[in-house]
Amino acid sequence: MTGRPSPRALGVACAGLALSAVLLWAGSATVWYRAPAGAGSSGGPPVALTGAQVAPWLGGTALLALAGVAGVVATGGLLRRLVGALLGLVGVGVAVLGLRALLVVPPGSAATGAPLLAIAGALVLLGLGIVVLVRERRLPRLGARYAAPGGRRVERDPDRAAWDELDEGRDPTVDPPDAPPGDAGDDPGDGPRDAAV
Repeated sequence: MTGRPSPRALGVACAGLALSAVLLWAGSATVWYRAPAGAGSSGGPPVALTGAQVAPWLGGTALLALAGVAGVVATGGLLRRLVGALLGLVGVGVAVLGLRALLVVPPGSAATGAPLLAIAGALVLLGLGIVVLVRERRLPRLGARYAAPGGRRVERDPDRAAWDELDEGRDPTVDPPDAPPGDAGDDPGDGPRDAAV
């Protein structure tokens, strides 16, 4: 396997982050716990608790996964690896929360399968964070397709070159910096003056 950047790998990573965001949002919007019928009287627990009520930051995590798309596309090198590490850590945190929600049910309530949506989104986020962290070189950088492979020669601005010559103590009108040796210039009156002397 070569280390050449793969646009397909970048596309898969972005699609995975979007999928993770959808799963996390669905997990925050669905009901995690239901109280038994009649338990919602005054002073009792609510009839239903959604993921957003159990963990208010879960919806923000879905937005973080979407922001991760921009982070992965727009960054490179160490900064992109840091984005991958952050996504992975968030994935671990959400997965732990989801497992705890399944195993530790509030008294008088029954758990639904909705935390599994958050767990699935968290595992996708964790996996993609690891991929970005480890395989960063396989992901192309923004604008990389427009970069010349060998580096393009930059043309010097003649006016800038003249000022540079003056700054270095040379007269650009006597010996233009871009003129080949022996070139007397474009002015017909600039012929070989040595022959006339």
